Amino acid sequence: MVQDTDRLWMDLALSLAEAAALRDEVPVGAVVVQNGRLVGSGINLRESTMLASAHAEFLAMEEASRFLKAWRLQDCTLYVTLEPCLMCAGAIYQARIPRVVFGARDPKGGALGSLFQLNTDTRLNHRYLVEEGLGAEESAKLLSSFFRKKRVKKALLGVNTEDQ
Repeated sequence: MVQDTDRLWMDLALSLAEAAALRDEVPVGAVVVQNGRLVGSGINLRESTMLASAHAEFLAMEEASRFLKAWRLQDCTLYVTLEPCLMCAGAIYQARIPRVVFGARDPKGGALGSLFQLNTDTRLNHRYLVEEGLGAEESAKLLSSFFRKKRVKKALLGVNTEDQ
């Protein structure tokens, strides 16, 4: 169930997604919150770091773990603008996060409802609550705008965009 403060944290994640877009990174932002306080944040940094694992939620969880000096984030909520992928859903599982709130679904890579339902897989020893749709419209708009600009730029440069 979406809580009163969830909008505040999702708005912060959305502002981080906007910051990622300004760095020419896919606009995804994430925050980790523990008992009403921010303990980790991240933006997508795959292009600038050249690391496949530099997803916003992955980086936010790493920062939270360093801040809390714990790998278990059992009393935290992760807010992320885009549905986590399989790698990030697995990291959420490993960190024992009990609740994830995400904005837009990812029909090509989402692992918390779109392609997979990792959070409720009964073969695993930890399951977590997922609430989706908060900030979905804003997140989808950011992503669409970002990729539209990328396609226009490639077209202007004469790069074949059909293969991407």
